[in-house]
Amino acid sequence: MPARSVMPGRRRAAAVAFLAALTLTACGGAADPPAGAESRAAGDGCIEDFDPAKDYFPVKSAVKHAENFTLRYEKSYQVLTVNEPFPKGKPESYVLVKCGAPKPELTGELASAQQVTVPVKSLYSASTTHLPLLTETGTLDVLTGVASVTAVSSAEVIERVKAGKVTEYAKDRTLDAEAVIGAKPDVLMTQGTDDPQYPKLRQAGIAVVANAEWLEPSPLGRAEWVKAMAALTGAEQRAGEVFDTIETDYRKVAEKGAQAAEQGKPVEVLPGTMYQGTWYMPAGGSYAARLIKDAGGTYPWAAESGTGNLQLNFEAVYAKGGEAPVWIADQQWKSTADAVKADSRYGQLKAATGGAVWTNTKALGPGGGNDYFERGVLRPDLVLADLFALMHPEQAKDHTFTFYQPVPKA
Repeated sequence: MPARSVMPGRRRAAAVAFLAALTLTACGGAADPPAGAESRAAGDGCIEDFDPAKDYFPVKSAVKHAENFTLRYEKSYQVLTVNEPFPKGKPESYVLVKCGAPKPELTGELASAQQVTVPVKSLYSASTTHLPLLTETGTLDVLTGVASVTAVSSAEVIERVKAGKVTEYAKDRTLDAEAVIGAKPDVLMTQGTDDPQYPKLRQAGIAVVANAEWLEPSPLGRAEWVKAMAALTGAEQRAGEVFDTIETDYRKVAEKGAQAAEQGKPVEVLPGTMYQGTWYMPAGGSYAARLIKDAGGTYPWAAESGTGNLQLNFEAVYAKGGEAPVWIADQQWKSTADAVKADSRYGQLKAATGGAVWTNTKALGPGGGNDYFERGVLRPDLVLADLFALMHPEQAKDHTFTFYQPVPKA
């Protein structure tokens, strides 16, 4: 369920993660972004007459679910720390200085930390999952670069690309460092992976800030990265409102899922598909496992520890999950015949012959980008609502699906 990425390596990882995890992450109130400057938090302009005793962050974000980033507020700057900026990476801290305030002289670990003037005016995004963090807080105007246009689903972003307001900087799956340096964005936000070009960008004075939401094990933890983005854009108030609505709506669906499981029993599902001969099955502590459980479902590997994926062969999957009545896949299949064509063994699964097959490919952009891996990360409430409806159709007869659609029988 949501990973994301417009950069190829990360996108493959995201696809494998959901492919295995369901493989990972809309229509509620939080989906309606405000217009123009009203979306920004109060006092988001530059400081004109600096007072060292004044608190220049009247609206502060409180991080409740995310485990991979923290925010600390001082009077004229914030410290954003990403605990694991990429797999096994060491923590990175960024000092976000309010525009108009003097740069703080810091010691210890922060002495060499990147300092970024906020709110930023120009941001390059390495992943499509960043885009809803901007559109739903009304700060899309800061976006000036994306890694790959074809991966984008958002009509608003595509419109800005066509208008020449957003450029593409990794069209051939390789970061064009010279182009980025020439454009001089305030920040390049990563996709939670490392890149050999990042040191070159930093040396040129471009801040490289990690966004590694995909390493969060919980759906709400991933969604809460909207607050990390808001620290850069000055949209703390709106980000808090957006997240609170998402959290409330998620919990409402999760309560229905728990009740459905208690009244009968959890619906057994089979998540994922094969990838290069391997079925990546989500471990019991993973993002996908949490979504399945909260939707009132279960699967044979739900008790397995860990937050990653189990690498299984088809025979192992079939032995324990072949009789599951619901298969949650992630391929652009027009019918189950397409599934069998991709791998004849899929025809042995009960869901493919007498059950239900669902895929998370309902909302695709013009270039083939999947909105599930874009907006779905910020909107786990919508993902969960879809999952609840496909697992408990008798309790959600009027549900309109956002990301999932049924795969017709051949």
